[in-house]
Amino acid sequence: MTENSGVKHGGSPGSRGRTSVADVVVEKIAGMAARDVLGVHALGSGFSRSMGSMRERMPGTGSGKSVTRGVSVEVGEVQAAIDLEIVVDYGVSITDVASAVRENVISAVERMAGREVVEVNIMVSDVKLPDEEEEGEERQRIQ
Repeated sequence: MTENSGVKHGGSPGSRGRTSVADVVVEKIAGMAARDVLGVHALGSGFSRSMGSMRERMPGTGSGKSVTRGVSVEVGEVQAAIDLEIVVDYGVSITDVASAVRENVISAVERMAGREVVEVNIMVSDVKLPDEEEEGEERQRIQ
């Protein structure tokens, strides 16, 4: 027969301790969720995308597009506020795309980061026209 030595554990094991979520985690979740919406061409303004394109070509700066470009967040203990700057494809309903982005971002952040999203502010900074080339494509052809 074993005896309990008087050590009491309060609550379930999952509630012992504290979990912190860094701002960059919420930025990445929001950026990926926004990019998943049909009609979103890119995140960030034309200038930030150009700078990011140059940064990606520099050796040692990492590969691929920055997931957090065009995303800024404020994350507290239980809540988060998110600002997004997006470029939409020509011909889509901007209000429908913004609504879908808002829903997708809120769902993803609340599910993955466990933070209540109090607002998702969206700034549409550009429209991608069908005959426009990407900044990177044009530069590669010129070189």
